[in-house]
Amino acid sequence: MRTNVPALFRWLSRKYPKIISPVIEEPDVIIDGVSYPADYSRPNPNGELDNLYLDMNGIVHPCSHPENRPPPATEDEMMLEVFKYTDRVVSMARPRKVLMIAVDGVAPRAKMNQQRSRRFRSARDAKDKDEQNARMLEEMEAKGKVIDDSIKKKRSWDTNVITPGTPFMDKLATAIRYWTIYKLNSDPGWKELKVIISDASVPGEGEHKIMEFVRSQRQSPQHNPNTSHAIYGLDADLIMLGLATHEPYFRVLREDVFFQDRAPRLCHLCGQPGHTASQCTGQTKVKNGQFDERAPNAIEKKPFIWLHVNILREYLELELYVPRLPFKFDLERAIDDWVFMCFFVGNDFLPHIPSLEIRENGIDILIGIWRRGLSSMGGYLTTDGTVNLRSTEVLLRSLGSQEDQIFRRRRENDLRRVENQKRRKLEGGGNGYNYSGGAPVTPVVRRSQVDIGPKSLPTDIPLFTPQGVAIGMGSSNDAVPSGTTKTITSMAGVATYNADQANKSAASFLKAQLLAKKGAPPQSPSSGNSIEETASATTATSVTSAELPVTPDSTSKKRKADEEADDETDGSAGKKRKADNNGSGVATPAADDEESSSENDDTIRFWEAGYKNRYYTQKFKTQTPEQMESVRKDVVRSYIEGVSWVLLYYYQGCPSWTWFYPYHYAPFAKDFTDIADMEIKFNLGEPFRPYEQLMGVLPAASSHTLPPVLRTLMTDGDSEIIDFYPEEFPIDMNGKKMSWQGVALLPFIDEIRLLKAVRERYYQLTQEELDRNMHGHEVVYVTAESAFGLQIAKHLYNGYRSVGQDEPHANEVMPIHPKISNGLIGAVKPNPDCIPGGVIAFPLSLDESLQKDGSRYRDIQRDKALSALYIIPNSKYVHKSMLLPGYKAKPKVVTSLGGNNGGGHKRFY
Repeated sequence: MRTNVPALFRWLSRKYPKIISPVIEEPDVIIDGVSYPADYSRPNPNGELDNLYLDMNGIVHPCSHPENRPPPATEDEMMLEVFKYTDRVVSMARPRKVLMIAVDGVAPRAKMNQQRSRRFRSARDAKDKDEQNARMLEEMEAKGKVIDDSIKKKRSWDTNVITPGTPFMDKLATAIRYWTIYKLNSDPGWKELKVIISDASVPGEGEHKIMEFVRSQRQSPQHNPNTSHAIYGLDADLIMLGLATHEPYFRVLREDVFFQDRAPRLCHLCGQPGHTASQCTGQTKVKNGQFDERAPNAIEKKPFIWLHVNILREYLELELYVPRLPFKFDLERAIDDWVFMCFFVGNDFLPHIPSLEIRENGIDILIGIWRRGLSSMGGYLTTDGTVNLRSTEVLLRSLGSQEDQIFRRRRENDLRRVENQKRRKLEGGGNGYNYSGGAPVTPVVRRSQVDIGPKSLPTDIPLFTPQGVAIGMGSSNDAVPSGTTKTITSMAGVATYNADQANKSAASFLKAQLLAKKGAPPQSPSSGNSIEETASATTATSVTSAELPVTPDSTSKKRKADEEADDETDGSAGKKRKADNNGSGVATPAADDEESSSENDDTIRFWEAGYKNRYYTQKFKTQTPEQMESVRKDVVRSYIEGVSWVLLYYYQGCPSWTWFYPYHYAPFAKDFTDIADMEIKFNLGEPFRPYEQLMGVLPAASSHTLPPVLRTLMTDGDSEIIDFYPEEFPIDMNGKKMSWQGVALLPFIDEIRLLKAVRERYYQLTQEELDRNMHGHEVVYVTAESAFGLQIAKHLYNGYRSVGQDEPHANEVMPIHPKISNGLIGAVKPNPDCIPGGVIAFPLSLDESLQKDGSRYRDIQRDKALSALYIIPNSKYVHKSMLLPGYKAKPKVVTSLGGNNGGGHKRFY
């Protein structure tokens, strides 16, 4: 659910505050100037953990394009950063039984639409950044500055290489294997640890490969129902996936999404801190010390946090409980319904329903409907990953009855936000303005103060009452005339005291006074249309605030919410976008641009009657009522297929590798009629090969990641699939304010045409290129001295020697005995790449500047680790939404005191 990661985390942490706790991190150990992680064998200050799962893409992205420091200069340096980051994460968690490292492999077709949109936009942003940098460098040279050649040749690193099938991902897999073997050979705390690697050659998204593993272990009679799990990753859907396992002790580990970096922003030309691009000298950084070890302004590490899914379960138990049901309340089923309802607010596979937004409490709206209607629904919305369409129709039709009201409330909140922004801009937002004859005016607001205004007034500035009536000129000794509300607006610093809504008319009057001073024709406060007047003139149906449900947007916290909304980002793209704002040259619109573009581009006008017809006419290109109805039915059916697909994907595994949602937009909630009797079936199909996914999601600008024989399919005008790779494409803002929130209108890939064109050229690939296009296998690594390692050595490697592919034991499959493996189930067979006791070469080439950081890594002589191909057992049973027998409950940490938090929600403690 990458719809809006910080928004979802903020919403969850505010509503359920006890789910978040800081990670206790022990300092590294410095030996001979080299940093090593803390002793792994010591007790974990964060509590002991059985299994840790790494969604590895959440490590690769921040290591390859970090936010507040220059990116690594080479891919080898990136791999070294991956080593350091992974060491840090594993040292925090210290799993005792299993460490699973999962990299995104080929994704289901349903995910490729989103991947395609992100990668096309990423390439366009990189192009814009490079063009802007080139223009700035030309201007600097024109002014006589000498630009270092390394800066002139600098180009944006193509983040699109972080896609299965590229040479970069092949290098990453080799590096992860080396790091794992190095740790098993050098860290005594890893002696009994089993490390499972599922690299990019294994189909499936990283987090879903992890969930497949967790579900497979639950089916074993020897599985401990009190196993403690933690998953590291940057995606919000990890929370939902943790709930979906129905494992009672699950945590999510991640960087603190709210941490404000104190490191300086970087110049996007040279990558150095301390200056902006306009101040850049065009020179590369001079090292302070041989390895720049004495460089000032060392970047502070971001802190990490735990998100405790078990505590979230406690909150949901309190919030979702419905008394006096005609059937027994089942918390596990209720949690599944909560996860399912979250899908309608946003997920990676479907656009969200237009009336639902996270920051507008869309999830709470659905929870309220669910609680009120659960009895009449006749049962829950879901059963073990299958959607109950009859109950779902009741839910969505209830939401549909509120949609008009939701859209009008959204419009009122938007108008209020715009007016607040304009007022703040008029006020100048500054402080410390010097006025002749008076002290600087510095508005300071403290909640404990009743009178928050300055004690002296600005001089020689006309003052007005909230009604716009002039009351004379200010001076240091002026008193506020009695009968006013102490709302005094100044023209210079425009400081406002005890702000009153009525000051809008005063602001209009001040504007007229300014225009008169500049020689412009005077304009009375009533001559121009205010936002409120414009809204009332164009809105078909008005609603008073008393008729609308109370939301946090309409409370006293509105201004803070407005400011935070601008900081919220979109999932995995969120970190990238923030990095852009810190110096990439890809700017987000200014406040005024956001306001104007939002209003000018929103031609649907959801707040006005007839929006539904306008929506289907403009978004789906329908022309007649008959065509509109036909399209509406198909969109609704596709969307129901979509939520059914997503739920199965979360609970049982991928139901179809080939299904995808064939539209850019979602239907309205009120459109979901007559869905109860729909029959939803999926054809499993098979995953694409890596090159086929690359051809399906990459733009032509990233064709360098492909074998040469395939690149021309993206670039040659005569290519039979050239229409899949437009250089320019429209972005529909769809009523949003920020460019990243818009919809990239890219053509959907025709799978048959794509596969035909690509596969016709496979015979021209080299053997190395063919190897990168093959599906791989999970591999388990252990120390040869562990009980499980001794079993592998005895049964797979004739005691302790390598087995060739043609030898008798090469294809032998050995079931894993859970008592020997300390709970792990499945099977293993010989790994052709395993050479017991052999030499493992260090796979990176480090230049002089990296020798210190990489000095502890070297070729591994007489490898003491063993590896085997790991076979995850196929699930014999449906994954059941239940706590397993033997579960031991811990004391609860959450109690409810009732009441609400000012936003109409329950308040928890």
